[in-house]
Amino acid sequence: EQLRREFSANVSHELKTPLTSISGYAELIENGMASGDDTVRFAKEIHKSANRLLTLINDIIRLSQLDSTPETTFEKVDLYEVAQVTVDMLAMSAQQHRVSLQLEGRKCYVYGNKQMLEDLIYNLCDNAIRYNVENGLVCVTVGEVDDNVFLAVRDTGIGISKENQERVFERFYRVDKSRSKQTGGTGLGLAIARNAILLHRGSIKIDSEEGQGTVFTVKIPIIYVSK
Repeated sequence: EQLRREFSANVSHELKTPLTSISGYAELIENGMASGDDTVRFAKEIHKSANRLLTLINDIIRLSQLDSTPETTFEKVDLYEVAQVTVDMLAMSAQQHRVSLQLEGRKCYVYGNKQMLEDLIYNLCDNAIRYNVENGLVCVTVGEVDDNVFLAVRDTGIGISKENQERVFERFYRVDKSRSKQTGGTGLGLAIARNAILLHRGSIKIDSEEGQGTVFTVKIPIIYVSK
């Protein structure tokens, strides 16, 4: 109940910020206090805040869907293929952040939900790109170890301190608030990833040092049939 209250308070705060920005700039335009270059600049800020609202709302809806744990369809899924689709999807973002994005490994099958697995990989890779350094690298690897399929996302980014590693999966928690604001991060990506992992009876491990990059390693049982 405490977590739910905190989540509600955080959602209200996160939604209020871009809405306040949209309202303020729109009021200036409405009152004729902007002209020429100012109008273009204000419209750009309104567009930016509106996109942030849409991203926040989409992430909140996705989390709510995962929390409600409805009956989910599981099937045989090639995790490497899902990773390939996701890496292709994020290629433009990586290019904009001047980060190299690559995929290694081979076909590995699990019983899972394709959309959730895509969400999982997308959010891990998206974070690795956002919190990287210029000319950095994000390497995604898919393989098998023991009785598990593993997915490793390694980056050469800013790293995560030991104290922050315990909290990165909390909703709206950000390691670097200023960078998250600049890159448009919502602070919900890793919470979505964790929920998807739990629903697949998997686990996730963080290996990181500040300034030395981060490796997120996910393990999902090779044979898992939902009841």
